[in-house]
Amino acid sequence: MFQIKRICCIGAGYVGGPTCSVIAHMCPEITVTVVDVNESRIKAWNSDTLPIYEPGLKEVVESCRGRNLFFSTDIDSAIRDADLVFISVLSNPEFLAEGTAVRDLKEPDRVLIGGDETAEGQRAIRALCAVYEHWVPKARIITTNTWSSELSKLAANAFLAQRISSINSISALCEATGADVEEVAKAIGMDQRIGSKFLKASVGFGGSCFQKDVLNLVYLCEALNLPEVASYWQQVIDMNEYQRRRFACRIIDCLFNTVTGKKIALLGFSFKKDTGDTRESSSIYISKYLMDEGAKLFIYDPKVLKEQIIHDLSQPNISEDNPERVSELVTVTTDPYEACQGAHALVICTEWDMFKELDYEKIYKKMLKPAFLFDGRRVLDHLHADLQNIGFQIETIGKKVTITRIPYTPAGVGPRNAVIEPPPKKAKV
Repeated sequence: MFQIKRICCIGAGYVGGPTCSVIAHMCPEITVTVVDVNESRIKAWNSDTLPIYEPGLKEVVESCRGRNLFFSTDIDSAIRDADLVFISVLSNPEFLAEGTAVRDLKEPDRVLIGGDETAEGQRAIRALCAVYEHWVPKARIITTNTWSSELSKLAANAFLAQRISSINSISALCEATGADVEEVAKAIGMDQRIGSKFLKASVGFGGSCFQKDVLNLVYLCEALNLPEVASYWQQVIDMNEYQRRRFACRIIDCLFNTVTGKKIALLGFSFKKDTGDTRESSSIYISKYLMDEGAKLFIYDPKVLKEQIIHDLSQPNISEDNPERVSELVTVTTDPYEACQGAHALVICTEWDMFKELDYEKIYKKMLKPAFLFDGRRVLDHLHADLQNIGFQIETIGKKVTITRIPYTPAGVGPRNAVIEPPPKKAKV
């Protein structure tokens, strides 16, 4: 059987970089070259400061860089010398979760390899299987035709996104009735047919994969004249957008129906903890909705650079073609306490563990009163009673914490957030 001795990966991003670094780490006899047209990105991969943050990745890269792992802009030479070339990894789709990518690569649930049902295609499949068999049990390596592998990738992310949108839809119902979405999620998650994973209500999913893959699925269904199926999956995206808007509107509503000129501290900008990736982060859209209303945002994230935050918020669809407003309304800080000083509200948008350890009594003393805390990730559930005793007005996803708010009722509108009792049961006749 033909053996792979040289691999070229085109693209040194969030997929290509970690995937081929782990391959090099697990297969010391294979030379792996990762190439990219982006010179600064390649320089970063060759430096002490990698272009992406991922737990354990730096150690993996440093263990084999310069030995059998190389990063280069010489694309032509790398392709010419390679026995195998990774381009988009669609026929060998990745199932990585950012924040746990290295672990997912070293201990995958499965490796999926698709290829043509020709002699040449099957030979390529067997050669790639041999690479993964260095550390992945054969039983976890699945081989399919190309269509099946590509559709499996889209379907897997669509199903995960669907679960998040499903529990987020229930969170809105919980807030309206007085239920707690965490209790509901625990109850339904204990059903073995459902399971407990991806039932965490939040401000919505982000990242590069979920929205892109669901929309690809929608496009594919429309192109193949399956409008009902397309509409079904489109609702997953629509619900995610609804959850983001709903949370932003709740902030505005609680701050007496206006945030114009008010300082709001936004903690967390990456789309999830343990990564510096901001692609499709809910923080971007919540920031947009608050900027639309004239709020002054002070943003802190432990891993996202100031330049990246400003870049994301200056995109035309976020800045409303007015990037100047970002410089007027947004300040990026390197200290969470500085972000909260003098703020009307504190908004947690990313579930970084460090946010559980902050000195909230110190934060409260430096905030304007009444001081509002919006927990968009349910990371402070265990502290709600203490936070209320300190003086915070607490708002969170899928649960009523502050039952008695400081009153604000616009003219002609009845009291807000009254707990809706279940309808009385009809007597049996």
